[in-house]
Amino acid sequence: YIQFCRTQGRWGLNTYLYGPKDDLKHRMLWREMYLEEEAVHLKALIQAAHACGLQFIYALSPGQDIIFSNSYDVVLLKRKLRQVAGLGCKAFAILFDDIDHTLCQVDKDVFSSFAHAQVSVANEIFQYLEEPCTFLFCPTEYCNSLCYPCLAKSAYLKTIGEELLPGIGVIWTGTKVISKELTEESIKEVQEVLQRRPLIWDNLHANDYDSKIVFLGPFKGRPIGLGPHLQGLLLNPNCEFEANFIPIHTLGSWFRSIHRMRKHSASASKEESGAYCPEEALSRALQDWTEEIGKSSKGAPDVISNETATVWKPCEIGEDREQETQVLTQLDSASQELEASHETPGLTDLRLLVGLFYLPYEHGDKAQHLLKEFQWLKANSSCISIAVKKGDPQKSRSQVEKKFRVDEWRSRALHFKQECDNLLHLHSRIIKSTNRAFLYDLYPYVWDVRNTTLLAKAFVLWLGCRTIASVDLLGVEVEPWVFKGGISGEFQTNHISNGSLFIPFPLICDVLLLSHSTVGPLLHLSPEYSFILEDDRGLCGYALGVMDVKSFIKNCEATWFPAMREKYPQASYTELFHLFQLQKATYPDSLLYHFPSLVHVEVLPDVLDSSVARCLATCLLLALKVNGSQGVFCEMLPTDQLHLEFFTKLGFLEIFRSDAVHHEDIVLGRLL
Repeated sequence: YIQFCRTQGRWGLNTYLYGPKDDLKHRMLWREMYLEEEAVHLKALIQAAHACGLQFIYALSPGQDIIFSNSYDVVLLKRKLRQVAGLGCKAFAILFDDIDHTLCQVDKDVFSSFAHAQVSVANEIFQYLEEPCTFLFCPTEYCNSLCYPCLAKSAYLKTIGEELLPGIGVIWTGTKVISKELTEESIKEVQEVLQRRPLIWDNLHANDYDSKIVFLGPFKGRPIGLGPHLQGLLLNPNCEFEANFIPIHTLGSWFRSIHRMRKHSASASKEESGAYCPEEALSRALQDWTEEIGKSSKGAPDVISNETATVWKPCEIGEDREQETQVLTQLDSASQELEASHETPGLTDLRLLVGLFYLPYEHGDKAQHLLKEFQWLKANSSCISIAVKKGDPQKSRSQVEKKFRVDEWRSRALHFKQECDNLLHLHSRIIKSTNRAFLYDLYPYVWDVRNTTLLAKAFVLWLGCRTIASVDLLGVEVEPWVFKGGISGEFQTNHISNGSLFIPFPLICDVLLLSHSTVGPLLHLSPEYSFILEDDRGLCGYALGVMDVKSFIKNCEATWFPAMREKYPQASYTELFHLFQLQKATYPDSLLYHFPSLVHVEVLPDVLDSSVARCLATCLLLALKVNGSQGVFCEMLPTDQLHLEFFTKLGFLEIFRSDAVHHEDIVLGRLL
């Protein structure tokens, strides 16, 4: 983290906003004070930021369940912020984003609207903290697409603009949650409604909504003319520390361009006036990144928080996340060549890497070319199977045309294969990197592209002797999270008609194959959330889940156990429970309210590449999230260090230990 702060200072950025969703006391448990050991860590974070010349903003998100008219809730909010202020924090933010746009009946009796309730609390807290220089407010309508009925006619934002004290800054993300571009006109419109300059919370590089993508491209689509109309700009970066070098570096270039613009008159030359060019900024960042990666790293950098932000008036927003420490064991020992030939990815490698993982609405040149060629080869593959009878004079012309088309198709197919081979070589060079922190953070994404590239290359070779119908694609511009996976996702969408190369399928296993208490019921009662992992030896892992634990327990009692008693009539009811190690656990409503879904992941110990297990678990989590789950939990013994470390790295945190659950298991949970 200190290294990160120093880097920000070197590039002219000055603010760090702390608001990680995996800090339960930031959002879900906002009323609870930090324990002594937690406060020590938070104080160290604040001091490190100040030592590097950064303003530290502490953000709290009480909106999910606060009762605005309840004086006790307001007292708890004040107490929590007073504790953080006592740790040395002087800047604060209250976030009301991503919550229901309604009031409970108690609040309806006191406040005339949702906006008035939020403003009342925000103003009171602002004054209680003695009106700090930086106090931010994130509204529930925080972008144009969320305004009802529109920005100019939003009664909610009109109230915010009129009633919120003038010293409070308002956060805004742009026209969308993830805005492709920000224009001076759109910001002026927001400024007029809010009656103050907005502070942009820029999600351009945020990747927490898609575990299969990372954004390495430059800060782009924000003209430097925005500067005079903004209170500041926070950049919400990738969750992975090492993936943020170019986003933060180019943001620094953008910020410096604003300063140069202010110093020079309009008649100055383009260079003197501070014009910002994303491509030039990217080239400079790539040069510096190449040198940075060339520095051998013995360990991962200190952890940073991921809702943190980077600014020209704020800093960097990232999610607290442990660095991978057990990844790539088998890759390092896969061959004598890898052990003996560690090397540093060069400028060409990094440029290709950035092109593959560019920006939410845009691929780099190389990725665009690959997708275009893949689509062309797929759409024109029928030409190589056209049958023309030899010797037919009436078809001589069509024969020539066919030969030309076939030659063109095969030539482009060969070129596509060579391009795919270059991507495979990139993967090989990346895993030899001496900078292990860089490798650990980016390896899962490079591995995913490698696998997709292998499939795409094999598919094109298959097209060489077969025909396939083309698939029409929708060309609608939507938020990036609608179609996930970056270039890998687009290859998959173009590959087969159902749009996915990775399809879960139900498993029917005999009880003798069961290796854990919940495996049998999960497979039989929740097959749609059953994923398996296979290698050349067969089954080597699985990820199983339940969408609704309450319904699952009822189904177990109604169908699963009666079926088992019928199958094993000699066993007593108690023996059946012991046989399957499944007991009638009573899960607290407080647990199931936030974490209604259950997950279980197992991978054989000889599968050394931990990213494989991580991808398997991610597939399950995404399946549950897409189908409506808001949170998941898992159970394990406190002595099971392997599973504890695995789930912790996936963002799970210990919720409680209780005899109400199985034996002495602990419960880990994660919000989706």
